[in-house]
Amino acid sequence: MEQTLNNKEIQQFGNLELIARQVVEGFITGLHKSPFHGFSVEFAEHRLYNKGESTRYIDWKLFGRTEKLFVKRFEEETNLRCQIIIDNSSSMYYPEEINPGKGKFNKISFSVYCSAALIYLLKRQRDAVGLSLFSDVIELHTPSKSSAVHHRMLYAEMDKLLGRIKTEKPKQTHATEALHYLADNIHKRSLVVIFSDMMDNSENSKELLSALQHLRHNKHEVILFHVVNKPKEMDFEFENRPYKFIDLETGEELKLHPNEIKDHYRKSMYDYKNLIKLKCGQYHVDFVEADVNEGFREVLLPYLLKREKLY
Repeated sequence: MEQTLNNKEIQQFGNLELIARQVVEGFITGLHKSPFHGFSVEFAEHRLYNKGESTRYIDWKLFGRTEKLFVKRFEEETNLRCQIIIDNSSSMYYPEEINPGKGKFNKISFSVYCSAALIYLLKRQRDAVGLSLFSDVIELHTPSKSSAVHHRMLYAEMDKLLGRIKTEKPKQTHATEALHYLADNIHKRSLVVIFSDMMDNSENSKELLSALQHLRHNKHEVILFHVVNKPKEMDFEFENRPYKFIDLETGEELKLHPNEIKDHYRKSMYDYKNLIKLKCGQYHVDFVEADVNEGFREVLLPYLLKREKLY
């Protein structure tokens, strides 16, 4: 699919739902031209018949066409509840210079556009969706609904995030407390989709990982999109000249030559990422690295594969 948005349309419409539709339609077109040709985006209203169950709901007309036994799915079977959780701490506003029309995003704008596209997909599939925002506190938590009024409200809330260059005041990431709270306040058996750079301010990373386990313990399916600017935040690709680095969440400043700490920095970041990835595997949480430079396919495709696996 196209990795960039149409800058003229962004300026003309400024409407997040229209942009989300553009992203999704471009993605679906790309699917049909890829090895995923024939992949169901609408999701069939049938499932295969399991030997031994009642034949009451077999679709005999479909059997006549395919010579395969399918059972009709009903609304309670096909509809999914999804809760989208976005980290709105100050570190998500890196970098400050963005240009969506040229495919340049910071972490919060990338997360918002991805979330808007997911909401559009959920709407097409008649699924219910809710939205949660957190930083050092829970900033927003809505129930999951499927009404058009609810969708418009979610787009409006996310559109507010796009209007900010940075947070009004430094806001730290307290993902541990937020995820524990949300684990207990999301409808049972929801698909929970998290967008976060996982730069939590808790002293013990195990506490953060236990919060992911809490979500799974409460029967939620979870996809964690680890949102990063990979060249800068993971690979520390800066020119070897003096820089002043500023912690967006605490305001602390540090002056140094990047090459002096590059190896140590990279090792620390990849060790942390691999720890999260390992624990996600143990807890049966889907871990997806979402580099803001790589476009939306890496988010939309894992979501579709997960949903098809669930239903």
